[in-house]
Amino acid sequence: MIPSNNTSNNHTKTLVLTLGIVFIMAILTAASVPLYQMFCAVTGIGGTTNTAEYSPDKNMILDREVTVLFNADINGNLPWYFKPAQRRVKVKVGEEALIFYKAVNQSDKPVTGVATFNVTPFKTAYYFNKIECFCFTEQTLQPGEEVDMAVSFYIDPEFANDDNVEEIKEMTLSYTFFPSDDYNKQFE
Repeated sequence: MIPSNNTSNNHTKTLVLTLGIVFIMAILTAASVPLYQMFCAVTGIGGTTNTAEYSPDKNMILDREVTVLFNADINGNLPWYFKPAQRRVKVKVGEEALIFYKAVNQSDKPVTGVATFNVTPFKTAYYFNKIECFCFTEQTLQPGEEVDMAVSFYIDPEFANDDNVEEIKEMTLSYTFFPSDDYNKQFE
């Protein structure tokens, strides 16, 4: 029996529709990581902080103070020592602060690392603004090299107007350093 023209057209339409859906799913899968990172940066979800080109005007500094704690971790594959130079700093909302982390390459070869970061409680991350940070780029340390890595930040004055963070007196800024190759493999 010869298939009718309608049956053949239905099979063709079904095939085209299925291939179109598979193609769209592949595009969405490829774009999911950058889209998710943009979403987190905009909303502060997952402790993602904001970046700023400069701190607010001096007259935007408020009396409200927040203690910022600093945490440092390294992936087991990275032969570095990595710790904050100070464990905490008290800052006024709107005031720019400059702190340092110390890193030492404990291997006998150059090693490139990349830092991921977050701020907790997560609901405060939206107000945490970094002006300069070693986490913006990969860091390469030569064998035995020791460096002080700077972070310049401020807490947005709008923080003081948000009833959802009214009880917050402390935030924690955490970094985890990974070997650059290991970090990049996560997104391939």
